Amino acid sequence: MLVLDRAGEGVDHRGVKDLPTLLRPDDLLLLNDTRVIPARLYARRPTGRRFELLLLRELDGGSWESLLRPGARARVGEQLGLDDGGEVLLVERRDEGRWAVRFEPPLELDRLDRIGEMPLPPYIDRPVGATDEDRTTYQTVYASTPGAVAAPTAGLHFNRELLDEIVASGIELANVTLHVGLGTFRPVTAERVSDHRMHSEWYRFSQETADAVNQTIAAGRRIVCVGTTSVRALEGALAAGEGKIVPGEGWTDIFITPGFRFRGVGAMLTNFHLPKSTLLMLVSALAGRDRILDAYRQAVDSRYRFFSYGDAMLIL
Repeated sequence: MLVLDRAGEGVDHRGVKDLPTLLRPDDLLLLNDTRVIPARLYARRPTGRRFELLLLRELDGGSWESLLRPGARARVGEQLGLDDGGEVLLVERRDEGRWAVRFEPPLELDRLDRIGEMPLPPYIDRPVGATDEDRTTYQTVYASTPGAVAAPTAGLHFNRELLDEIVASGIELANVTLHVGLGTFRPVTAERVSDHRMHSEWYRFSQETADAVNQTIAAGRRIVCVGTTSVRALEGALAAGEGKIVPGEGWTDIFITPGFRFRGVGAMLTNFHLPKSTLLMLVSALAGRDRILDAYRQAVDSRYRFFSYGDAMLIL
């Protein structure tokens, strides 16, 4: 784990196991408890042509929004067959490769568990694709609320023993839910960052977590976010509540770039991110673009692993 202290210079090289001593005893550690669903499906025409669907979110009326490949060869109104004998109807073509689709019979989560596979990132290229083991390993140990189409990967560094040590050191834990979707993993392709359109992601704060966050801010204590999704949930909810967390659910399309004024985030644990990603811009907003680029150069020189199953960076 690379440790970047914004108050100092340079970086330190530690391990995730050192978190209980690197954090303050009165910190609040905010975890995203979303659970990844097996959102990748395959459907076929009667001719045998195969299409890949990546479900993004459930729409009103039981329809789903999905990415579809190869979308250019698909036609509105087509019915494609699924492995369990059901069908998917292509209802509406949307922008950026998205489609509205409807399943027959309706697609409940237990059925999705049977016919879907885990939506591993495309750079994890295996001849056999996702396996049953990924249903456990591509999931945080505290995942509890199904709905994400990608894992909040900073949380993959934790096991139960480490969480117990963190609590024993006096650090408070709180859970928020943000279902990771297109807003998190869609790269920036616009020539100007200000032209990039963030897709909304659903979040929920329980009364308990809302109280914990509001009390922490009021007391001048520090909130340490685990992952960029916890940051987006926190800052999106604080913006909606004008500086306070209102318990309940909502949608956020917050786009955090350098110059952003953070209302709640005091520190964060994150992985190393892809170039031209909104995630890299978010960590640059917190630590400064030059400090992040210098830290990334040192991480490359030290052979840190990047991306979903990679190493961690703690920004203090």
